[in-house]
Amino acid sequence: MPRPRFLDPTDRGLSQLGQEILPVLYRHRLLTAGQLTQLLRPAATSTRYIRRQLEVLHGRGLVHASVRRTSRAGELLWYTTALGCEVVESGGELAPRAYRMTEDAAASQLQEHTLAVNNMGLAFVQHARRLGDECGPLDWDPEVAHRVRDGDSRLGDEAFLVPDSVLRYIHTTTGDGGQQQRMLLTFFCEIDRATMSIARLAAKLHAYARYARYTPQPALGRGWPKAGGYRREAWRARYPSFPRILLVLDGASPSQLARRTDDLRALAAADARLQPAAADLQAGVATLERLRTHGPFAPIVTPVLGDPEPTDVLLRPSATAASAA
Repeated sequence: MPRPRFLDPTDRGLSQLGQEILPVLYRHRLLTAGQLTQLLRPAATSTRYIRRQLEVLHGRGLVHASVRRTSRAGELLWYTTALGCEVVESGGELAPRAYRMTEDAAASQLQEHTLAVNNMGLAFVQHARRLGDECGPLDWDPEVAHRVRDGDSRLGDEAFLVPDSVLRYIHTTTGDGGQQQRMLLTFFCEIDRATMSIARLAAKLHAYARYARYTPQPALGRGWPKAGGYRREAWRARYPSFPRILLVLDGASPSQLARRTDDLRALAAADARLQPAAADLQAGVATLERLRTHGPFAPIVTPVLGDPEPTDVLLRPSATAASAA
C-alpha cells in the first residue's frame, strides 16, 4: 500500500517521513518512537531513523516529548505542539480536532491509557498487513462524541457517548467462486486497564444501547420534520451499519482479566434494561495481549451477552447491517 502524502515536501524542509509522523501524532496524541516505527516503518530493525526524524521535528518546534511516568529508562512520549497542530490542519488532510495535547496533559496519569488505545489500533494495523486487509496509521480516531439524548448539551455524559476510539477496517475474504469480497467494519473500542469499576464498564454498554436506538427529535416550536429527517436513528447518518463494540482489557493478570470478563457478563445478563437492545449490539471482550498476539478475528472475543465461549464474533454479519441495506 503506498504511503500517503500529508504535506508538501517543501513545507518547512520536512522529509517524507517527517510529513507522515506529524499527522499520526496529531491524531493519536501520544506515541512512543517504537509505536511510530511499527506504524510507519514496520520493516525497520530499530527506532533510530524515527528518533532522528523526531529530533528534526522537535528542532523546528513541531513536536515535543514528555517522559513516560512508568519508565525507569526515561522513555519519551511524543506529541504535536500548537505549531505542529497548525501545520497539520493547514494541510487539509485531517479534520481539525478541538482537543490538543499540552505539556501538562502529556505528563499526566492518562499516559498509559492513551498508549493502550494506540496499542489496540496498532494491533489492528499489524494484522491487516498480515491478512492483506486495509487498516492504516490514521484509521482510528480517539474520543469521537456521539449524541445519545436530546436536550441541553451541558448534560455531559448523559447527553453524549464518547468511545475511547472509533476504528475503521476493511476485511477481504474469498467467496466460494473465488471472488474477493470486501467488508467495511467499524468498531467502537473501549480500553480498560483494570482501573474502571465493572459497574461503570457496564454503564458504558447502556450508552451504546441508547445510541443504537436514539432518534433525534425536533426542537420545540419548529414543527415535525418531513419523512427522512428525524425518523431514523442518528447513527445511520455516520455509519453504514451499527459499529461493533470491542471492550479491550489490560493492566492485570490473565486470571484477573478473566474474572472481570465474567463479572461484566453477569451484570449484563442481570440487567433488564439492556436486554431489549441485545439484538442491536455486537459487543465482545478481549484482552490486549490476545488481540496483539492473535489478531482481532481469531476466536479470542468473549460475547458480552449470550454464549460465553470465545469466538470470532467480530466477523459475524450485523443485524443492523441487514436492516440498513
